[in-house]
Amino acid sequence: MTSVFHKEGQESSLKRTIYNQILNDILYGHYEGNAHLTEKELVERFGVSKSPIREALIELSNEGLLRSIPRYGYEVTRVDEKDVHDAKNLRIILECGSLSHYWDLVTDEHIERIAQGQVPPQGEVSVLEHWGRNSRFHLELVGLYHNQGIYRAVEGALKLMTRAYVQFQVDVWRQRSFVGTARRHRDVLTFIKEGDKERAIATLRSDIDSFVVG
Repeated sequence: MTSVFHKEGQESSLKRTIYNQILNDILYGHYEGNAHLTEKELVERFGVSKSPIREALIELSNEGLLRSIPRYGYEVTRVDEKDVHDAKNLRIILECGSLSHYWDLVTDEHIERIAQGQVPPQGEVSVLEHWGRNSRFHLELVGLYHNQGIYRAVEGALKLMTRAYVQFQVDVWRQRSFVGTARRHRDVLTFIKEGDKERAIATLRSDIDSFVVG
């Protein structure tokens, strides 16, 4: 007889797999803004029951990536420039404010660990890959504070800003590659290690504020 706990664990894992796949499809532009999704279509695509599909769609709706339309399905939400502006300001407030508030919690060991992930890759990388590395840096820094509310809010803002890049710059992405230097990231870590709080926060703010669309 199958354990109830084992079954629940399987369903949770399946829901997470479906969530991640739909999320990636949205972030990578496979679903454009205002695209229409239905449970029936996704059940056929993934070959599973409605339950994990519905749970994944509800979570994506709660995060603002989808909009539930009764008796119609789900619609991929579009990002406008105000959304990006608001997300950027949210990040400035949370990331810079958190670095100031939790300054004494950040150790040299933390800085070294984050710095190891900032080693530039060999050769050129895509803009999308560069943005992924950028997001990881900010989430690793925020993760040092062990505040799940702040972490999830910054993670959500980064997802929205990733969608903005897809929506506004997808044609450009197809025609160019990008060599990521992460110079500001290295400067932030250097200033933290040197105990220069003011310059670390100012550089972090400058890095976040450098995001543009169009």
